[in-house]
Amino acid sequence: MVEKFFTPKEANLILPQVKIIVEEILAKANQARSLMTTSDLSKEREGQLLETNRRVQALMGQLEEMGCYYKDWNFDIGLVDFPAIIHGQEALLCWRSDEERISWFHGYDDGYAGRRPITVQLIFS
Repeated sequence: MVEKFFTPKEANLILPQVKIIVEEILAKANQARSLMTTSDLSKEREGQLLETNRRVQALMGQLEEMGCYYKDWNFDIGLVDFPAIIHGQEALLCWRSDEERISWFHGYDDGYAGRRPITVQLIFS
């Protein structure tokens, strides 16, 4: 159940904090990939991998506490969704880590492929 709905303005206001968290998530994912590239997964590497996983989970939890959700399960683009009401319907404001601001949204069933640009009318709602 969604506890908070964001306007585009509200989501963009917390975006600097979200960016910092997502940067660390992506860095930790790269660290995990590096740890898994060896065929010899020693106890030390296994422990590092578990700790990296714990940290990523904690960072995702921080995003959820803020009211948004990490959605890039390949850990490549740093995708985050912010619940919103758009045109009277529940939707998701959608941000990628390579974008300066939140400029896209999609319906719950549309997913990333259904992203549409946020119109001027939505920015001031």
